[in-house]
Amino acid sequence: MSKPTNLGRTQQFIWDYQERNAKATATLCDSIFYFGELGMQEFETSKLMCDLLEEGGFKVERGIAGFPTGFCAVYGSGHPVIALHTEYDANPDNSQAAGVAEPKAIVEGAPGHCEGHNVNAAVLVASALAAARAIDKFGLKGTIKVFGAPAEEQLVSRPYYVRDGWFDDVDIAFHDHLADEFRAPYGLLQSALISATFTFTGESAHAGVAPWKARDALDAVVLMDMGVAQYREHMLPTMRAHRVITNGGDQPNVVPRKAAIWWYFRDYTAEGARKLFDQAKKIADGAALMTNTSVEVDVMAAVWPTRGNRTLAETVQRNIDLVGAPDWTAEEDALARALQTRAGVKVDGLKRTVVRADGAGGQKTSASDAGDVSWKVPMLKFYYPANIPNISFHHWAAGVALATSIAHKGAVAGAKVMALSVVDFLEHPERVAEAKASFREELNGVEYRSLLPPDQKPPVELNRATMEKFRPAMARHYVTERPCFA
Repeated sequence: MSKPTNLGRTQQFIWDYQERNAKATATLCDSIFYFGELGMQEFETSKLMCDLLEEGGFKVERGIAGFPTGFCAVYGSGHPVIALHTEYDANPDNSQAAGVAEPKAIVEGAPGHCEGHNVNAAVLVASALAAARAIDKFGLKGTIKVFGAPAEEQLVSRPYYVRDGWFDDVDIAFHDHLADEFRAPYGLLQSALISATFTFTGESAHAGVAPWKARDALDAVVLMDMGVAQYREHMLPTMRAHRVITNGGDQPNVVPRKAAIWWYFRDYTAEGARKLFDQAKKIADGAALMTNTSVEVDVMAAVWPTRGNRTLAETVQRNIDLVGAPDWTAEEDALARALQTRAGVKVDGLKRTVVRADGAGGQKTSASDAGDVSWKVPMLKFYYPANIPNISFHHWAAGVALATSIAHKGAVAGAKVMALSVVDFLEHPERVAEAKASFREELNGVEYRSLLPPDQKPPVELNRATMEKFRPAMARHYVTERPCFA
């Protein structure tokens, strides 16, 4: 990734800023990796990010929209208002030692990063600070709003932000996400999803002595699961329904009075996800009727499909072409090949070229809570190369590179692209108007309305017990050096 010779003055400034602060970006990346905090419990992560943004001159509001670990940091004034947003949560039971090409927990059974959200956070902060310094140096007009989004793995926070008005004054938005190469896809990219818990309540009894006196809540959970399974034959190919039983009772000789099952319902469209959810509620009512129990439904999250704006994609792609792929060393490539071998996937090392993706990226059955933002304002979710190819997320192997030089180099490359793109729109506000015009064309008359119930509150207790259990042991591995952006 050698420095181009044809950089303009702002491009030169952004490039030099990111190179000069590569160590700080890497330290932030590693700090969040070892925090390994689950969604809604990202207290160390959020504090460090907010402190760094405040030190960089941002006005930071913490705890927005009822999320203790969410925040909005603002720099500059006037329009265009450009939002940068990303997530920073880990996954349960994915603790993995960095740089080790075999399963090896840092703390056995503890949470850990296995999708690169620690790197996403570092790219977000480094990009925002670079853009703020460019505003100062070149007298650029406009506002940067940086959103920290808790609990993306549970698809929670950004629909609440949109519903509660945090994006009402935003003109365009960028979301960064780790991958194995640069990509700037546009069009419909991911699916809609509704996340809900169904809690059944009956009456307990001694299972050996008088089971006929009970109304078994677990029976209702099982019957609901069977009912959804039978309905799968009639689901559209784009639909998905999957679940975990979060409460199945306490012990076999006590008929469970309460039981709960947590479902995700997906479809390519918001309306399709809503229809699938409505059908599941009917099945749950039937299960309650059959077991003489009652059922309560709690919608934790509800997200629209993620879409990418073509105008933003074109600008980001130009900056991807400018930055290019990182210069990987032989040692970095060797780690990639060793991991690919151990994981039983195609062994081809790290990617060294930038492939231009013309046209739409194609819609997938995965989902992101960034989806609602992309129907509110023109948004692009762009990907940067900071992980090993052919490795699936949510697996121990996906955590191996996340606190190594592979992630560090990729983060600097991603921060260059993100900051360069922000400055492009600050310098050329007419491109913002172009993005809004193409956004209206892309929506084609579809009217956004939140899938969240109007009075729904964030699940602030989510993952608290797990983090309280593992945090003391995890804290012994925290990075002691503090990031310092010069």
